[in-house]
Amino acid sequence: MNTTLSVLLLILSISLATFVLQVRNQLNQHLENNIKPFDMVIGAKGSPLQLVLSSVLHIDTPTGNIPLEEALKMSKNRMVKEMIPVSYGDNYRGYRILGTSKQYLIRYNAELREGKLYEKPLEVVIGDNVAKKINLQIGNTFTSAHGLAENTLETHTKKPFIVTGILKPTGTVIDHLIVTNLESIWEVHEHTEDHNHPEEEHEEQREITSLLVKFRNPIGALQMSRFINEKTAMQAALPKLEVERLMRFLGIGFKVVNNISIAILFVAGLSIFINLIKTVSERKQELALLRTYGVNTFQLIKLVFIEAFFLSFVGFVLGWFLGRISIWVFSVFIEDTYGHLLVFDFPNQEELLLLALVILTTFLASILASSSLYKLNVSKILADA
Repeated sequence: MNTTLSVLLLILSISLATFVLQVRNQLNQHLENNIKPFDMVIGAKGSPLQLVLSSVLHIDTPTGNIPLEEALKMSKNRMVKEMIPVSYGDNYRGYRILGTSKQYLIRYNAELREGKLYEKPLEVVIGDNVAKKINLQIGNTFTSAHGLAENTLETHTKKPFIVTGILKPTGTVIDHLIVTNLESIWEVHEHTEDHNHPEEEHEEQREITSLLVKFRNPIGALQMSRFINEKTAMQAALPKLEVERLMRFLGIGFKVVNNISIAILFVAGLSIFINLIKTVSERKQELALLRTYGVNTFQLIKLVFIEAFFLSFVGFVLGWFLGRISIWVFSVFIEDTYGHLLVFDFPNQEELLLLALVILTTFLASILASSSLYKLNVSKILADA
């Protein structure tokens, strides 16, 4: 193997490793930040993971609707600290319109950048990413499309929304949502015939997508989830548990890529070792001549070490930058769902361990490759020249 190939293998292994480490860590942090405000999600029967993904992370379709009146009965439990109803099913240009209480914004520490919070039905505040991507301003109006897909043809043209506020960036799902009150969602979906019904009857029929719950202590979540799943027509899902399960599935893929990068790193280290041996062998005459000028064995070994560490350093730095470029490209594709990934941040502990592994591999390769310098027969080599 030549020197160029050795460096290229090292660059590839470092770029793969840093990409996997950064994406895994940042994705995990993103998920934790979004599920942290809530201990439980109550919704329609179905997949608990789907319920969490749709109601907390907003990256899946809901499992269905639940009666508001039945869901709010859960608030009577003394272990419940807070319950926040959420309802959705429409979008504007691919961004979900979420009906909820103002407590939802407080839970994510969302603050207004400009304008004011919604007060009346059909008033909305928009997340930072929504404002940037579709250029909505205070006072702009728009009509929602039925469903969560951007290309939905059915729109609610008779019930336009108006933007009253734009939120500061939070680094959470709030940045990608259009938030309004529950009454807005109900009003948009009211049929003409519903206006002939008594208000009391209409209230009883109101539904929400899910209920986000915060408990006074962790025991409450376990006890209440068992009761809901066994005794009611609804289901309860624990976001932390479901996200941990999801990360285990994703972790398999991350682990495979990481193992591939380690294997390539091993090959790169072996390649550097072979190249060092080749270099020492090809330069024996030069090294022997240097000995005649008073250069000792330690100084010759130092030359081998300098060359090896220079190649490793260049390979690591270029690989690190290539990994960061890969993160930037990946971030472009997932921006609408997860937001921006940090690209040029300081190396984390795992990357520093990776650098230490490269240094150790290079050090061992240099020792093995330069061992022959101790047996350098100067007179014989010069005589054969």
